[in-house]
Amino acid sequence: MHIHLDAVGGIAGDMFVAAMLDAWPEFAGTVQEDLRLAGLESDVRAEMLPHDDGVLTGHRFDVTKSASEPVGDADDHRSEHSLDHHAHDHEHHHHDHHHYHVRGHDHEHHHDRHGHDHTHWAELRTTLTASGLPANVKRIAIGIFQELAEAEAAVHGKKVEDVAFHEVGNWDSIADIVAAATLIDAVHPESWSVGALPLGRGFVETAHGRLPVPAPATTRLLRGFAFHDDGRHGERITPTGAAILRFLKPTANIGHRPQVLDRTGIGFGTRRLPGMSNVLRVLAFADEAAGQDQVGIIQFEIDDQTGEELAVALDQLRAVEGVIDVTQTPTFGKKGRMMAAIQVLTRPEAVEAITAHCFRQTTTLGLRRRVETRVILPRQAVKTENGVRVKVADRPGGPTAKAEMDDVRSLDDSHKARAELRRDAEEQALGAKE
Repeated sequence: MHIHLDAVGGIAGDMFVAAMLDAWPEFAGTVQEDLRLAGLESDVRAEMLPHDDGVLTGHRFDVTKSASEPVGDADDHRSEHSLDHHAHDHEHHHHDHHHYHVRGHDHEHHHDRHGHDHTHWAELRTTLTASGLPANVKRIAIGIFQELAEAEAAVHGKKVEDVAFHEVGNWDSIADIVAAATLIDAVHPESWSVGALPLGRGFVETAHGRLPVPAPATTRLLRGFAFHDDGRHGERITPTGAAILRFLKPTANIGHRPQVLDRTGIGFGTRRLPGMSNVLRVLAFADEAAGQDQVGIIQFEIDDQTGEELAVALDQLRAVEGVIDVTQTPTFGKKGRMMAAIQVLTRPEAVEAITAHCFRQTTTLGLRRRVETRVILPRQAVKTENGVRVKVADRPGGPTAKAEMDDVRSLDDSHKARAELRRDAEEQALGAKE
């Protein structure tokens, strides 16, 4: 699966959660359970609220707390910017006899706070580490907070361990990030992408004075991302939203291989944007057909590089991220010269970058490249009791198994022992498959 994030109105933590749950409502219970495991009180409840802005329908992610003391203005300045700068319009709603926040995209500040609470990043990390959250959800949540902490440290000239978040340790802030981590883990797509992000315009008034939009920590987190200006004012990307994007490391597009749109989800923020819906849209794609894939092919010939130099160059190419395989075959060129024909298989999105590596590592003056469809058998790696890795492939006539020679070679030098060990490992793997 590949998930594309379409930041129509922008992205905030609660917008990301709302869009993901709109697409995968079956994980709502998992989110609520993980909020409890994160150490939040039993009276903290996450809800998906249907929302209709008159143009689109979707959901908002709402977290409420049935505390004996109302959650009022003292909590307005929360971690959508962990050191004070965010521009979200808080809408205060009464539920029974208490006050709570509906945190949405682009909240307005209320600075008549009744004090400033601080939570050091080191303390928050310790709390999450000791929590009962599943290991991978814990890793993702800590990773998102770490992105925020590093951005704040850079902006404010502090060491990461010395960063103190304003209200980031509060129940509602933790809820956004733990919920996001839960959904990232539960859906576990193979890859992510995001289109150009809306820049926003204007300033936000914060406890540290007037700051430009996007806020400094947000711009730090979004270095390398593409932006566009749609002419609309306000903060469009919050620091929490930016930290989620930085953690996901999305590409700029969905890739080259044909894909089928499987699910969509729409997450609303609370602010209304003139002339457009304030939403984050999730588009989930699946491969066009089982077993079909696309691969980049780069080909060229070498007749003026020594065998030793070429061997080193091809090893360097094999180590480049995005390279699937590199092969060479002897061939004859003009005037009967012997030369090496090189073929590099790559991920489709990496063809451009690997082309540059080919020119850097070899003496070729030109090359050919293309993207083709390939059909691959479903396969999985199995590790036997003896520690031998076996690749099991599902063939039309039945599964086949092949043990990794490196694992077999390390156990015995004799051909007979290697053959027996390989046979035993492959039989074990096929038995486990059945």
